[in-house]
Amino acid sequence: MSVPDERNDVTSRGVVPSWRRPELALALIVLGLGVFVIAGTANVAAAASTLGLGPRFFPLLVGAAMIVIGVCYVVDVVRGGHGDPEESEDVDARAPADWRGVGLVSVIFLIFAALLDLLGWVIAGALLFFGLALALGARDRLRAAVVAIILAVATYLAFVKGLGVTLPGGLLSGVI
Repeated sequence: MSVPDERNDVTSRGVVPSWRRPELALALIVLGLGVFVIAGTANVAAAASTLGLGPRFFPLLVGAAMIVIGVCYVVDVVRGGHGDPEESEDVDARAPADWRGVGLVSVIFLIFAALLDLLGWVIAGALLFFGLALALGARDRLRAAVVAIILAVATYLAFVKGLGVTLPGGLLSGVI
């Protein structure tokens, strides 16, 4: 029989009560995001395509899937399920998190969001891809820059010309 430890509410076997486990927090976040996606999709109003699928179809599908997964995950955690540590040969589960990398990637995304309307998708996207490549360890800066430009132009053309989605042109408006 395990005896509760008064200092940190953990039993002597090291088992954390189900209501305090990080898995439950993640399950509730997934569930909440699903509800948020469904609620945000309710305000989308546009005509359906020739296939009968409008712009609300995929967000509703993703939101519903997130709700189902979130509910299943909450039930699993409450019943005692827990995440197992990674058991890969190239992963050290005891290594500390790379908070510098997480912070750098977050700052790059915030800068991208701030510059998107001003510079346009192609320039801001190229800067985003280049910055992420460097933040994630790319050593050859010239190759990273070339790949970033190719990715930015390709995604712009795929969305604007292929899917008919409007992306900000920015400084290159009228050129591309």
